[in-house]
Order: sequence, then C-alpha cells, then structure tokens
Amino acid sequence: MQVLRTLLDGRPVDFHGEFVDLALDPPRSTTVSGRCPPFYFGGFSDAAKETAAAAADVFLTWPDTVAGVADTVADMRTRAERHGRTLRFGLRSHVIVRPTSTEARAAAARLISQLDDETGKAIRQRSLDAASAGVRRQTELRDLSDADGFVEDNLWTGIGRARSGAGAAIVGSPDEVLAKLNAYRQAGIDAFILSGYPHLPECDRVGQMVLPNLDHGPLVWN
Repeated sequence: MQVLRTLLDGRPVDFHGEFVDLALDPPRSTTVSGRCPPFYFGGFSDAAKETAAAAADVFLTWPDTVAGVADTVADMRTRAERHGRTLRFGLRSHVIVRPTSTEARAAAARLISQLDDETGKAIRQRSLDAASAGVRRQTELRDLSDADGFVEDNLWTGIGRARSGAGAAIVGSPDEVLAKLNAYRQAGIDAFILSGYPHLPECDRVGQMVLPNLDHGPLVWN
C-alpha cells in the first residue's frame, strides 16, 4: 500500500522491504485527481489490523453485533493513533429488506430452506479464507444465535451457513434496516458495502425502501 500510494500520488518510489524492493521514477500516467484514491482494507488477525492501522484509509469489518462493531472501531482507532494516523470505517454486510418484518424473516428462511448442514460446510471449507480470524468470528456469531439464526435484533447469521466470508445479513422492514444502519453509524461506521441474494432484486428493494430515508453518497476526503 505504501508503494502504490506513492505511485498513484505521482511520486518516485524508493522502497526496500522484506517483500517489496523497488526504485522507480515517477509514473508517466496519474489518476484524474493526481492523488491516490482511498484504500479500503479488512482483516481480523493482529497482523492485518496493524497493517490497516499503518497504511489503510478505511478499515472494513464484516457483520457483527453493534457492540462488537463499536469494540472493533475503538481498537482500530487506538492502533491508528499509535502510528500517528486516523482511520475511517466501513461495514460489509448483506441485506434482506421487505415491507414487513415478518416478510423479511420469511425471505431469509427461504434462502437457506433447501440447504443441508453438510453441503454448507463443504462450501465454506472450499473458500480460501476458511481458516481466517474474520471467518472464525462469523462462526462465533452463528454459534451465539437463536434457533432462527438471529444473534441480535435484525442481524441474521444464516448466510454464513452457505458461504464463507461475510456471513450475516441485516434483515427487517425498511424502518428496521434503517435503524440498524444508523446504529452502526453511531458505533463509528462511515461507509457501507451492501449486497443481497439475488443481487439485483435486493439492490432494487434497498434503493426503493431504504435509501430515500438515508443521507448517502461517497465518502468525502480532504
């Protein structure tokens, strides 16, 4: 990230590290702004967190309880301060929004209604990140969930039964989804990377039911 930031800022590189060893003239082509765009970086291991604190602009976290996200934000702010830096924060999550809470929960249950546990386990184990610290946390959230897969209000962990990585979804009515997003904002989240299944229909629902009631736009940088 240090080397790439230097290049995208249009400056020469003189970097000699353990894995990267480069001396380069300034690039002949630059970004439209002439500056490096912000780096979004995620990882839950101690090494990943230190890398983000030292070099990233936005630290990305996977779905967690609101309290868990607040703890992550506090931890990463402390780590960044030790490097003389500040970070912004993003949350990567799935969303299932329907006109009512009952309909949203039914849609969530239907997504995995044909999945057996052994098939889900086989899918997860094929993923390259199956043993990562972040995936272990998603597994912990599933283990703490109720019989319907909810670890707290409107946070459903059933997605993680069928895939590795970001294993939970914000599930509820438009008002409930909006309240959950705002709770994460209060915990320190500045940006959201949201998806759903199937992707385009869920994007349409979020666009129609949630975004009109939420101030939104790209992160602003000085």
